[in-house]
Amino acid sequence: MSADISAAVTAHGPAGATRPRPRRNKVPEVTPYFWVIKILCTTVGETAADLLSEKLGLGLTGVSLLMSAVLVGVGVAQFRTASYRPGVYWSAVAMISVVGTLLSDNLTDGLGVPLEVSTAAFALVLAAVFALWFRSERTLSIHHIDTTRRESFYWLAVLFTFALGTAAGDLVAERLDLGYSLSAVLFAAALAVVAAARSTHALGAVGSFWTAYVLTRPLGASLGDYLAQPVADGGLGLGTVLTSVLFLAVILILVVFLTVTRRDVSGPEDGSPRGA
Repeated sequence: MSADISAAVTAHGPAGATRPRPRRNKVPEVTPYFWVIKILCTTVGETAADLLSEKLGLGLTGVSLLMSAVLVGVGVAQFRTASYRPGVYWSAVAMISVVGTLLSDNLTDGLGVPLEVSTAAFALVLAAVFALWFRSERTLSIHHIDTTRRESFYWLAVLFTFALGTAAGDLVAERLDLGYSLSAVLFAAALAVVAAARSTHALGAVGSFWTAYVLTRPLGASLGDYLAQPVADGGLGLGTVLTSVLFLAVILILVVFLTVTRRDVSGPEDGSPRGA
């Protein structure tokens, strides 16, 4: 009897008042699946932007307006979810990858802003987002994206990591002129350094996560360009259509798998954390 009373107080609070359930984390656990899908979304963002702009004749401005409108719709759906939903979450990431790419491209190709300037500007904006996030929440942890404000900071950071990764990747490619395959190897090596720094505790969890998030953008773009661009230009000549469809198919398979298995959910259905 006493156990029943204790359970009722825990669920409803004193005097029978209903205590609201804690909100569940709105983002996935960082697993190998996370990084694979993130890189694939990045590649799709690169090839899809090129496809819509060049092949369909929409132009940079037309594609930017169209993708921004789609992103707003997907973003509304993401913010309305009560917890992490793989299909909605990764749709938002894919759309942000396109918009982040276009944000950098508009500055470089549309307004003629040098890549050095845009790279520095995006780095400063991203640093400002992190500073405001920490000042507001006293943490940058992605394991507790469970309020609207934290989720807003999270998605702002994601947007500017894509923009920064695009500008920095283009800057490296332009300055070093390595080609698509060697560029991919370079950024993969940089990610390996980040992983090693994290494993030896030379770099903290937050710093290593967001550094890797930036680096996977040029890595995915290099892979996408290598697959899509003509052989004469150093690619494999698969084309933007085939490359986009191939990567979208793999993303869909993985998202369905995660939806069914819940391998990347941070806690049980009641929102309580796993373990301590």
